[in-house]
Amino acid sequence: MKIRVGFGFDVHQLVAGRDLWLGGIRLEHEKGLLGHSDADVLVHAICDALLGAANMRDIGYHFPDTAGEYKDVDSKLLLAQTIEIIATKGYKVGNIDATICAERPKLKAHIPAMQETLARVMGIDTDDVSIKATTTEKLGFTGREEGISAYVTVLITD
Repeated sequence: MKIRVGFGFDVHQLVAGRDLWLGGIRLEHEKGLLGHSDADVLVHAICDALLGAANMRDIGYHFPDTAGEYKDVDSKLLLAQTIEIIATKGYKVGNIDATICAERPKLKAHIPAMQETLARVMGIDTDDVSIKATTTEKLGFTGREEGISAYVTVLITD
């Protein structure tokens, strides 16, 4: 059995007038993330980690922000397509370990729904999707509530 590890990172700016999508679910918040798609930083970081683990470039290569078909797209669709892309090389997801950095909204209560949603999209068990949330203690762009970032490590196997 071949085992590979990947790392992903994404960040998006918080702005008024957009829905906030994180981990495949919509959260109530006065701001949302700015991007070509729904700007779900967690899903984007997962896609990058999976593609990197399979040595298949990155999310921007497969889903460019210059392509009209990805304008305002639900990032769960990108994740499902990423699973199909890595499967062309015989890979499947072993597990995901993710950290979301956001000052607000508080995410603890939403993590189980994120785990269930992402596990369903990837066709894996919820126990294989670890999501943690942290703040930056009011430091930097996250602390000033200018944006949200996500860091993800994945394990894939053949």
